[in-house]
Amino acid sequence: MSLGGGVTSPEALLARAGLPPYPLTPLTGGDVARVFRAGPYVLKLHPNPPEGFFPAEARGLLALRNKGVRVPGVVHVEEEGLVLEYLPPGRPDWEGLARMLAHLHAQKEALYGGERVYLGPFPLPGGFGEDWGRFFYEKRVLPLLEAARPGRLALEVERLPWARLPQEGPVLVHGDLWHGNVYFAQEGPALLDPSAWVGERGVDLAMMRLFGGFPEAFWRAYQALLPVPEEVWRALPCYQVYFLLVHLLLFGRAYLEPLERAVRGCREWKGTSGSSRP
Repeated sequence: MSLGGGVTSPEALLARAGLPPYPLTPLTGGDVARVFRAGPYVLKLHPNPPEGFFPAEARGLLALRNKGVRVPGVVHVEEEGLVLEYLPPGRPDWEGLARMLAHLHAQKEALYGGERVYLGPFPLPGGFGEDWGRFFYEKRVLPLLEAARPGRLALEVERLPWARLPQEGPVLVHGDLWHGNVYFAQEGPALLDPSAWVGERGVDLAMMRLFGGFPEAFWRAYQALLPVPEEVWRALPCYQVYFLLVHLLLFGRAYLEPLERAVRGCREWKGTSGSSRP
């Protein structure tokens, strides 16, 4: 992986990475980056990205790879762009995805946190902590709450039972695991566009449940490999508040009603343990 700066075009990014020119094909790139296929590579660029945005993505990809998750290899990173390995597409393998995520979520870390990350284009502070509820509220929810300003819901969010969130132990999470960031490559399932940091696996489970897209075959396989306690399932609306705050900030008032439902679900959560369920 190399580090440079000053990229303004895909051609310049390839040149600065020490790569030959390739024909460029635009790809879907989400809400921040412009994305191109360039032969065996994928280029991600932005003319004026948030500071540290692409380096943070590269760190997340490398962290996930080090935990055994299939991700595109990082070839070159700089402030205005990222060069990744292109993964040829393959067939869906939901059970393989379940095995990969269960393996990721089973690997315990020492502390919650990490370096500064981005959820979409929104920066979230770095730092570490042992108290999960306090860390999640202060370093993840509160910055978004102050930026999104959800009106009367703000006080309700502040009063949610953050201190009572269940703790299974710190693990590396993808951090933005909706179905659009899952990719089935020829070699098997892969993950894209991480917002990776060390948290509770409930963060990933909550995003996976929020917008759907993960079939029953996935949940059966994941639950068989790494069963989820009932109290964790019941607490997922609390983590969904976090994701819905960023959607409210980026996409507007259409997310107020889903946010209110998540707040209500979190408020009603009692933290009682019981049998596991998919």
